[in-house]
Amino acid sequence: MNGSPACVGQKAVAGVDVIAVDGRPLGAGQEKVSYLLNKPAGVVTTLDDPQGRPSVRLYVEDLPWRIFPVGRLDRESEGLLILTNDGELANQLMHPRYHVPKTYVATLDGPADDRLVDGLRAGVALPDGILRCLSVRRLTDAQRGQGRVELTIAEGRKRVVRRALAALGRKTLGLRRIAIGPLALGDLPPGEMRRLSAAEENALRLAVRRAAEQAEQAEYGHAGPGPTQGEGVPRRAARSS
Repeated sequence: MNGSPACVGQKAVAGVDVIAVDGRPLGAGQEKVSYLLNKPAGVVTTLDDPQGRPSVRLYVEDLPWRIFPVGRLDRESEGLLILTNDGELANQLMHPRYHVPKTYVATLDGPADDRLVDGLRAGVALPDGILRCLSVRRLTDAQRGQGRVELTIAEGRKRVVRRALAALGRKTLGLRRIAIGPLALGDLPPGEMRRLSAAEENALRLAVRRAAEQAEQAEYGHAGPGPTQGEGVPRRAARSS
């Protein structure tokens, strides 16, 4: 599974883990497709919800393919969500080391003043580590008494944007993801979905490759292949992005 021998009792996540028999991925004969959904607020990012809440199944149940959401987007949040049956692409996008940048727009219960923007740019200390933004931009077209800020991050800790803004004294009234790497939400209305083009899928794969190269360079101090197995390659526990 995912290029390594599977163990007895090992669990696999459908649409994420790549399972192969004699080197041939299961389901390799079916067409691989990927979609972009503008997830509305109030919808959970799962196909089956034990609590009976609205889920992304509403948007995929009539498709001829069985596709799955890649990663998570909080129930209260909205915006860009990728769904696919391409397990390799999903696994790459969710790899715990190769974080493709994600861009969000947050609406706040107070102004996006200099203290807030400078705090985000400096890095926000949280109980599970510092959030470092790749970019931060103040937006101006907000309602009276509210502020908006656009920020790009390259990680996927749970509710990390909301928690960082709260640590800086701001409650998040709304959070919308507008981009994942080169893939932009654009003017797609909430609740609408469209299929990705081959060019968009290739651009996503290129973004993953670049993130992998950057992670490897940061770890080993050079580009190209790192140490081979048995030469001290660090091992990390996987987590979802």
